[in-house]
Amino acid sequence: MAASKLQAFLNHPAGPKTIHFWAPTFKWGISIANIADFAKPPEKLSYPQQIAVTATGLIWSRYSTVITPKNWNLFSVNVAMAGTGIYQLSRKLRQDYFPEKEETVAKE
Repeated sequence: MAASKLQAFLNHPAGPKTIHFWAPTFKWGISIANIADFAKPPEKLSYPQQIAVTATGLIWSRYSTVITPKNWNLFSVNVAMAGTGIYQLSRKLRQDYFPEKEETVAKE
């Protein structure tokens, strides 16, 4: 049974013998790098970069659900990209437009 499942995975139209497998697999590097940037102070984050990561994640998540064959690796990596991009944008927006009350008192 395991051999047949492995064979089915290897021969799937979006399996490891195709670019449809490897492109999203390598794209995980972008999401991992964005997760690593959670430790960065928000002032070092870039609006254009995070907007691009978020938009790419949202657009390609949708696309991956309408193509044939369904590519769940592509879907999951883009959901991760959209999620990390939205989180980083929220950190940057909070820092730039909604400073903590303690910070505003300290600046005065």
